This record gives sequence, C-alpha cells and structure tokens, in this order.
Amino acid sequence: MAWIALLFAGLGEVVGVTGINRWNRTRGGAALALMLGGFLVSFVLLSLAMRTISMGTAYAIWTAIGTVGGTVVGMIAYGESRQPKRLLFLALVVGAAVGLKLVG
Repeated sequence: MAWIALLFAGLGEVVGVTGINRWNRTRGGAALALMLGGFLVSFVLLSLAMRTISMGTAYAIWTAIGTVGGTVVGMIAYGESRQPKRLLFLALVVGAAVGLKLVG
C-alpha cells in the first residue's frame, strides 16, 4: 500500500508543478487550485508512504516521478525539447529510482 501511496504522491507532485507552470502563465484561480491541491495531495501521500518506506528511498523515488513526469508533461503539453540526450538523462533518473527500489 505504501508503494501505491508513493506513486500517487509523485503524480501529485507532477500536478503541482503543472499548476506552477499554469500559474506563471495565467495567474488564474484554477491554476492556483491545481498547484496547491497537487502539492497538498503529494505531501500527504508522501508522508503516509514514509511510514513504511525508508526516507531516502521514498524521497528519491518521489522526486524521480516528479522529475520525469514534469518533464514529460512539458514535452507533451508545452512543446519543450525532446532531444535524445534529454531522453537519455530521463532514462537514467528512472534507472536510478528502480535501482534504489531493488537494493532498498
């Protein structure tokens, strides 16, 4: 159950970061709600996950989900760069998170 909470915590971080980007573009109430709601859900679920998953592993995986997710959203929704080197480094982030899960 903790791993599912951690997965959704990471997705909440992606929602929060997307909200920041929208807030910077529009300054609207919906963008603010998206940002605050995403981060609230993210932090609550991360806290729950850390009851059974070690802090270092949980934080690294949460950060990796947010990093990769935010980058993918940027590529798809906002036309950010899709250079092969950028994709390689995203794959390295995923590999590091998987490695932590396997050894932790």
